[in-house]
Amino acid sequence: MSIRRFAYEWRDASGQWFRSHGNENWEFDENGLMRYRATSINDQSISAASRLFHWPEKRRPDSHPALSALGL
Repeated sequence: MSIRRFAYEWRDASGQWFRSHGNENWEFDENGLMRYRATSINDQSISAASRLFHWPEKRRPDSHPALSALGL
């Protein structure tokens, strides 16, 4: 089983920002296909000024601090 931490930020239709964070547990079969996934996600309301992730959509740039470095 593979355990991954994650965090991302998003805003709703009214413009309110949120930070979603949690853990995912993944299990893959012998062909590399996911056979099991369990996820725990926490959504936290944040202000625009407290955002930590400022890049266009897609993956985090390699030069950006990792979650632990950001205190997450």
